Amino acid sequence: MLWIILTAAAAPLQVARNALQRGLVGDAGPWGATLVRFLFGLPFSIAMLVVVSLLTPDAHPDASLRFCLWVAIGAVAQMAATGALLLTMHRSGFAIATVMQQSSLPLGAAMGVLLGDHLPAASWAGVALASVGLLILSWPKRADMKGSLAGALSGLASGAAFAVALNGYRQAGLALEPAHPIYSALAGLVIAQMLQSILLGGILALARPQALRSVASSWRVSLGAGFFGSAASACWFGALALAPAGPVRAVGVIEAPIAAAVGRRLFRERLSARQWVGGALTVVGVVLTVLR
Repeated sequence: MLWIILTAAAAPLQVARNALQRGLVGDAGPWGATLVRFLFGLPFSIAMLVVVSLLTPDAHPDASLRFCLWVAIGAVAQMAATGALLLTMHRSGFAIATVMQQSSLPLGAAMGVLLGDHLPAASWAGVALASVGLLILSWPKRADMKGSLAGALSGLASGAAFAVALNGYRQAGLALEPAHPIYSALAGLVIAQMLQSILLGGILALARPQALRSVASSWRVSLGAGFFGSAASACWFGALALAPAGPVRAVGVIEAPIAAAVGRRLFRERLSARQWVGGALTVVGVVLTVLR
């Protein structure tokens, strides 16, 4: 199905974006690096929307209050989630942060049920198993109790915020133009990135202008992160317009082994036996979540 293809494509694109953003955290800080995802991705998103609009001349978007509310909720939640994810990468490592982010699956599935999605018993078993895996993964070492706990909490906060963003964007897509889900997804993406760029850019301009200067001076890396971020978001939005947030996020768990490989290759990170066990349980849990 198309939503599975889009989700599978989004995972490696998202890992590439995260890897580039991670390198920007040192100078620009987590919020400056977060801005890169939206500001530098916006031109690519607009270009994709123009192409899709030309291919769907019969689309009739309905920018209702419901659409505006959900896209705003998704945009703000995504900003918070990205900032928390980058903070977790800085504290606990690239691979661990990405696996902790998978908490967005059980949390997103639960929120989806509240919004009208239906999950079978096997999916709820997956939610429980994933929660156990995340607990094992995030349990801090005695030697660094404070730092590990802080990283685990920020990782879980990222997952929770991503869960809100996933469901927010799904509801926005359904409200805008359900007959043309890809068009609806890209239109929602462009509006969300505009809102995010204005909000976060304005806040940084007032509170931390040095972050904006750092982002501008690293424009080559920022442009690459923006491209991969825009492509990944387009795939996520498209998949969410076609399927509930729980199954979409479950297929996206292929991001975890990709991130582990990237973290080991680029950042020389190593995973302990406990972390491998926790990560494996999390993966099994999220796979169970999509069983019907």
